[in-house]
Amino acid sequence: MRTQGLDFEPDRLDRYLKPALPDLKGDVHIERVPGGQSNPTFFVTYGARRLVLRKQPAGALLPSAHAVDREYRVMTALARTDVPVPRTILFCGDRDIVGTPFYVMERVEGRVFDDCALPGVAPDERRAMYVSLARTLAALHAVDPAAIGLGDYGRTGNYFARQIGRWTRQWELSRTADNADIAHLIDWLPRHVPADDETAVAHGDYRIGNVIFHPDQPRVVAVLDWELSTLGHPLADLAHSCIAWHSRPEEYGGLLGLDRAALGIPEEAEYTNAYYDASPRAARMAPFHLAFALFRFAVIFEGIAARAKAGTAAAANAAEVAYLSRNFAERAVDVITSA
Repeated sequence: MRTQGLDFEPDRLDRYLKPALPDLKGDVHIERVPGGQSNPTFFVTYGARRLVLRKQPAGALLPSAHAVDREYRVMTALARTDVPVPRTILFCGDRDIVGTPFYVMERVEGRVFDDCALPGVAPDERRAMYVSLARTLAALHAVDPAAIGLGDYGRTGNYFARQIGRWTRQWELSRTADNADIAHLIDWLPRHVPADDETAVAHGDYRIGNVIFHPDQPRVVAVLDWELSTLGHPLADLAHSCIAWHSRPEEYGGLLGLDRAALGIPEEAEYTNAYYDASPRAARMAPFHLAFALFRFAVIFEGIAARAKAGTAAAANAAEVAYLSRNFAERAVDVITSA
């Protein structure tokens, strides 16, 4: 048995998995997947059988955070659609196995990029990959939630008003320092919510880093990290995926300041048009949607900073990225003032 970077007893997991999945044979190899700031993820391998385990982080958690049960449910439901997701295998709510609830899914082979510039990829392929990213999101938003058993996956109506309230509360719970930009956004956003009110299955953190591309082809083969998924407004997802154009390479691998034409990376308008072309919806993204997406991302990174302070962050570099909360809040205010 080989293990690496674990916060649980591998023998106990092995004793649980083998009776539950009788095809597992021999020794288990468990390896922590590097990166990621939310739910700890591990490669679990038995010979040629390659699985992934995803669990909650240890320690005290914010209300409704790190919902691995919801991740499991939404991916299981979407397996019946055209949205590419890993095949789920089992969910375990027993904390005695690895210390927290967890689920197991099939490992999808392919390419994962933390850098939105897609290093090592040819320019023509980069453009096609961004088009695939947009079209995959449109495919998600075309799904009828009720038709796949997700009609009760979240509340419908007043999505942005409710989300602004939620992330404002999360800010108060996780705030490590005062921030004038966040205060401005908390005041501005509720007064500028657009009138249109649509509902779709929303991923919640849709971006380059949360998809797997085919090993050799410029297309998405799996969408990962459904922790923040719910029933929500589709333009919230689209705006979140556009954060890359509003953040620098050192700010979570963004595109701002890069020679995107030389790299073959489409501009934001070309990317959103690829989404619109694949979507039946008429609504278009506005500065409000981008400001909201950046505000929410700022609060998420403040939560990472709070967990780093408490010693329960999922990633070793959590304290190093805490400054991103301030940066994304500032960028959200920039979007508002520019508009």
